[in-house]
Amino acid sequence: MTKDDRKFLYQLLETPSPTGREMPGQRVWADYLKPTANSVECDFYGSTWATLEGKSKRSVMLAAHADEIGWMIKHIDDKGFLRIDRVGGSDHATARGRRLRILGDKGEVLGIIGNTAIHLRKDVSDEKVPKVHELWVDVGASSAAEVAKLGLRVGHFAVYVDGPTELAHNRIVSRALDNRIGSYIIAQVMRRVAKEKKKADHSLICLNAIQEEIGGHGAMMAAYRIFPDVCICLDVTHATDTPGLDASQHGAISLGGGPTVTHGTANHPLIVERLTEIAEKHQIPLQHEASSRFTGTDTDKIYTQREGIPSALVSLPLRCMHSVVETAHLDDIENTIKLLTGFVLSLDAKASFHQSL
Repeated sequence: MTKDDRKFLYQLLETPSPTGREMPGQRVWADYLKPTANSVECDFYGSTWATLEGKSKRSVMLAAHADEIGWMIKHIDDKGFLRIDRVGGSDHATARGRRLRILGDKGEVLGIIGNTAIHLRKDVSDEKVPKVHELWVDVGASSAAEVAKLGLRVGHFAVYVDGPTELAHNRIVSRALDNRIGSYIIAQVMRRVAKEKKKADHSLICLNAIQEEIGGHGAMMAAYRIFPDVCICLDVTHATDTPGLDASQHGAISLGGGPTVTHGTANHPLIVERLTEIAEKHQIPLQHEASSRFTGTDTDKIYTQREGIPSALVSLPLRCMHSVVETAHLDDIENTIKLLTGFVLSLDAKASFHQSL
């Protein structure tokens, strides 16, 4: 990862883009790709895609999602305390004592999710996770009127303060790695394909979809509109190599073990086969996951559009998903870029994912 690459990634991670308010991050992503892509477009709800034209009329789409989990103001009481609700799969079990960036009409307002001192809480030995409506936020106001003066009202979004940092041995930690890291990876793939001496056969469309965290609505709308010949969806998956996790229940996925490819349901077997061959050819470590019913990603919404889009899911191992300490490995990020770049460049006029009888 170059200095400029890291700067772009950090800017993506620092820019708040909760589900339903993704445009600040989308603008960062679009500006980065405008010098490379032939066009950058955006739909009504904010899904954004960049296109790098190929030699043929066929196209391959790489899809990630732009949104992150967060919070929303649900109520403001007379004393100036805010009550909040989850946006996406925010983990309310870890919310107390966290700092928030609240996206108000007058700019960002800092707040904290309160944590009553342990000395004052009853029955701590048998304490339960607080319910979402029990969480309260302090923004430094003493009344609802003072909250209003800060430019805050019901319906404003918030994300955690925690931004990117790095641990030893090539680990990166941040909120919103799910799935801002995917946005970063597909942008890097486009830049590498653009630098090739020979123009790719297929046009490359990189889609940064909105609202994955609440059901994949952005990917569904954009895939119907773009309708590529083939699609690889890129998301994060659970690294199961931390204490307390059972591989027999969750599968065996290691941080640093390379990207994963998913088998079953949404995942077209011929695409999975090609990805596996590319990994072997370029000596890219590849891990395998099973999807017996659904993937839980945008892939589920993409492959069913119109008469069907041949699709597959590639994932980046991630520890501590949906927390402020999501952790990824820089080697996995690089190997995912290599795998997807290799897939795009492998597609020629003869490439077909139609299964024969």
